[in-house]
Amino acid sequence: MKGGNYYRFRGRPLSAALITLCFTTILLWACEKNPSITTLLTGQDQFTWPSSEFHANAVNSSSVSMRPKGHIEEKSSENITAEETNEPVEANLGAQLTNFTTWYTPEKKETDWDHTFSTKRKVCNYAKGSWVADSRRPLYSGFACKQWLSEMWACRLTQRSDFSYEGYRWQPKDCEMPEFERSAFLRRMQDKTIAFVGDSLGRQQFQSLMCMATGGELSPEVEDVGRKYGLVKPRGAKRPDGWAYRFPETNTTILYYWSSTLADLEPLNISDPTTDIAMHLDRPPAFMRKHLHGFDVLILNTGHHWNRGKLRANRWVMYANGKPNEDRKLAPMANAKNFTVYSVAKWLDSQLPYHPRLKAFFRTISPRHFRNGDWNTGGSCDNTTPLTGGSEVSQDRSSDEVVESAVRGTRIKLLDITAVSELRDEGHISRYSIRENAGINDCLHWCLPGIPDTWNELLAAQV
Repeated sequence: MKGGNYYRFRGRPLSAALITLCFTTILLWACEKNPSITTLLTGQDQFTWPSSEFHANAVNSSSVSMRPKGHIEEKSSENITAEETNEPVEANLGAQLTNFTTWYTPEKKETDWDHTFSTKRKVCNYAKGSWVADSRRPLYSGFACKQWLSEMWACRLTQRSDFSYEGYRWQPKDCEMPEFERSAFLRRMQDKTIAFVGDSLGRQQFQSLMCMATGGELSPEVEDVGRKYGLVKPRGAKRPDGWAYRFPETNTTILYYWSSTLADLEPLNISDPTTDIAMHLDRPPAFMRKHLHGFDVLILNTGHHWNRGKLRANRWVMYANGKPNEDRKLAPMANAKNFTVYSVAKWLDSQLPYHPRLKAFFRTISPRHFRNGDWNTGGSCDNTTPLTGGSEVSQDRSSDEVVESAVRGTRIKLLDITAVSELRDEGHISRYSIRENAGINDCLHWCLPGIPDTWNELLAAQV
C-alpha cells in the first residue's frame, strides 16, 4: 500500500506537466487561427515593416489593368481629377516604393486558408463573368432621380446624346445573381442600416443605391436622418460630411460618410480654421468608430485621394502612433495608402466578433480611363461605344491586389468591381461635365444611371 501511494503521488507532477503542455499547445493554436486575438498586441507590434521588398507596380492605385496577378500596371496615384484640386501633381510615385507592411507578401506560399479562399472564389466569384445587353436597363431614370442624384453625375441632363452604356448588365459566370427589385431589397434590409464610408466614388455608389431603392421616383416619405449621425452642413461649407435617409415603411437606413482616405482626420487646433489636420494612418475615422455598433452593412473604399496635391490642399500631416510620422518608409503616398488600408481592415476585423450581425465589405478601386494625358494635360475618354476592350473577365483574382490581400484571412468580404468596371470606359462623364472646370474631361467618375448601379447589384447579391 505504501508503495502504491508513493507512485500515485510521484505521478501527479507528471500529469500536471502534461496538462499544462496540452493547454499551452491549444492556446497557441487558437491564437494562430483567431485573428481577433491579435488585438491584444500593441499598435506598434501590429504595424511593423518586413525585410522583403514590395514590387512597386502592385500597389500604384490610380488605374488597374486587366492583367493577371504579377503583371498589373497602374498609373501613378498622384494623378487626380480637376474636382479634387488644382495643385500640380507628382508623377512616377511607383518608383519610390521600397518595402511594405508585414501583412502583405506578393509571393507568399498558399496556406490552408488560401486554398479554401481560392476554392470558394472558383465556386462563386461575382467578379468573373461578362457584360450582356439587357433592354430592361437602366434600373431608374436619370431625368427623374433628382431628389438623390447630384446634377454633375446625371448625364441625361448634359449635352451627351449617346446613352448606349445604360443598356448592359453584369452576368457572373458561376453565380446566381437575381435581378435587383427595390421592394424585395428593402424588405430584406428591414430594420437595417447600410453605411458607405469612402471617397466621391463611394458617394456615387450611395446615390446610385438611393435611386435604385426608390426607382428614381420622388419619395417624400423618405426621412432625412442625417442629424442623428451628426451629418449636418457646417456653416460656410459646400456640403455636409455625409447624408443619411430612412425608409419608414421598412425602417431601412442608407447613409454615406465622406472619408476619402479612411484615415482619421483630427484638427491640431480646433479654434483655428487654417490649422493643419493630423491624418492618423493607423486609426480608422472617428465616425466609423462611434457608429459601428449601429451598422448592419458597411462598405469601405479609398484610393484616388492619395496624392501630394490633396495633402497640401487640405493641410494634412501624416501621423502614426499618435505623433507626426517619422518613418521614411511611410513617406511615399502609395506606402501610406496601403498601410492605412491594412490597418483599417485589421481594426475592423478585430471589431466584427463584437458585432455579429454586421456584414463588412471593402470595395476595390474604381479604374480611371484617361487616355493621351491626364486630367490637366489634355487626357480624355471620348469612346462612346460599349465594350470596345472586350466584354469578359476571366481572371480568378482581383486586379486590386492591395485590397484583396488586406481582407484575406479576415471576416471582411471583398466587393470586387475593378476588372468589371475596367471594361466600361464609355460610361464616364467625360467631356460632358457641367462643373466649373469646363473643358476638362472627367474620366474618373461615372454617369448615373451607370456602372455604380452594377456595384450595388453585386453588393445586394452578397449581403
